[in-house]
Amino acid sequence: MVFTTIVNCVRARGPDEFWRKRRIFKLAAHYIGRRRNCYTVAIKIVHRALVYATKGRQLRKQDITELRNARIIAGCEQHGLNFNDLREGLLRCNIMLNRKTLADLAAWEPYSFKALTDIAKQKTKEDGFGSVKDLQAPVGVITRGMSK
Repeated sequence: MVFTTIVNCVRARGPDEFWRKRRIFKLAAHYIGRRRNCYTVAIKIVHRALVYATKGRQLRKQDITELRNARIIAGCEQHGLNFNDLREGLLRCNIMLNRKTLADLAAWEPYSFKALTDIAKQKTKEDGFGSVKDLQAPVGVITRGMSK
């Protein structure tokens, strides 16, 4: 393309405008009507959708954290232990499990989670901290601290 004056050169935005609009239209491809075809309408809708997507990612992380906490607390209450005593007992036994792993064990592996609560109960009994109900030695669970 040959420009005879500088004004024509400034007015022609070239391929940059095409690709910028194409990116917006690709994001708006699933909308209906002018939201899909008209750039000025599409850009507003797409920007709003991207804001919602950002907030949605944050809310999903919060929801997953709340779900994991609920699963762990429910599993602890089922075995007569509160969450803080479970964490402290496991830390004193050098069992380093994060919340995700504990939540998965509480939901999908109840026997394994019961073994962990039994270990934590035994450690709280030995160290004398926390409010633990139903203190009994764990059956079939041997830790390094118990073998002495």
